[in-house]
Amino acid sequence: MPMFALADAERGRALAQQVYDRPDGRDVASRGTMVLTEAGREPRVRQLFSYRRDGGGGEVANLIRFTAPADIADTGLLTIDQADGSTDQWVYLPALGRDRRIPSSRKGGRFVGSDLFYEDLQDRKVDEDRHRWLRQETLEGVATEVLESIPADSSNSVYGRRLSWIDPDTLIAMRVDFYRPGAETPFKRLRVDKVERVQGYWTVTDSLMQDLESGHQTRLTAEKTVYDQDLPQRLFSNRALKDPALERPFRP
Repeated sequence: MPMFALADAERGRALAQQVYDRPDGRDVASRGTMVLTEAGREPRVRQLFSYRRDGGGGEVANLIRFTAPADIADTGLLTIDQADGSTDQWVYLPALGRDRRIPSSRKGGRFVGSDLFYEDLQDRKVDEDRHRWLRQETLEGVATEVLESIPADSSNSVYGRRLSWIDPDTLIAMRVDFYRPGAETPFKRLRVDKVERVQGYWTVTDSLMQDLESGHQTRLTAEKTVYDQDLPQRLFSNRALKDPALERPFRP
């Protein structure tokens, strides 16, 4: 490997590690809105709460609960990311009255009809990808660092590669382009439109995931975010996933 390529790989991995280690609290709870937009249809607006807890040692737990409209109310997703990079996910559908495990073969499944894949809602460890720093590029007036990330194991992702435009001040990716394996052009794009400091932590409060082929879009906004409440481990359980009454007291 040429020395410049090796240097770019080392710089890329270091940048990816910085992004992964960005301070984002021991836990966080957020109240937000998801808006689905597609040509020829009225936007579909959904209300939701989301929670994350850092269990330490690389373990991360996430819970998402929808509260409106009625056709999706109480639907939830529980994601448990293990230190070894493996992930367990369950979706709760009130109509079925039970939770259902999401198999790893469904990483590319669309979460509740949005442009977010189940994989997008998982915590991806740095060494699950090979990283390479590509260049500096100004994006929306911000001098970003462009990072290429390719799965170390192609079976471990639905994406062939990702390009991220990272703001070095916030260590947040302001844009991410997603490519299918072997493709030269991206088929999905994440755009971060607003970042705010909340309790000292840089926080994404407005983002848009776009399907570049169909034009379908999913916007996520956070109306209220609270960090470091010492959310209990029991909140991130299948029992709490199936019973909104157990999750409701922690809503911000």
